[in-house]
Amino acid sequence: MITPTQAIVAGLAVGNLLLGWAWLSARDDATTAAADLVSMQQQRDGALKGAQACSDATEALGAVAEQRAAEAGPARAAAAGQAQALNARADYTLSRQPAAGDSCASLQALGADWLKGRAKP
Repeated sequence: MITPTQAIVAGLAVGNLLLGWAWLSARDDATTAAADLVSMQQQRDGALKGAQACSDATEALGAVAEQRAAEAGPARAAAAGQAQALNARADYTLSRQPAAGDSCASLQALGADWLKGRAKP
């Protein structure tokens, strides 16, 4: 038979085993959680670096765009002046009516007038 002292010692041994098992399980869970936290922090840091690089590149592109727009301003103004003159000439040519009679000869005369106004290369 088992004496009461033996039963108490056996109960304490089982309790200690269960307590040790619970402690080891909690330690493993804490270690896994700490590793997951480090991994998430590394992912977060990588995402922040990527976002910062994207922002820096966007700012650099904005600066280049502003510089190119400033450099192209005089060329745009010159092109607008040339276009205005050419548009006026085209409006004049299109507003002319063909002469009565021979439409082909009239259109040839309009074309000849237009060609006279073209710039020589």
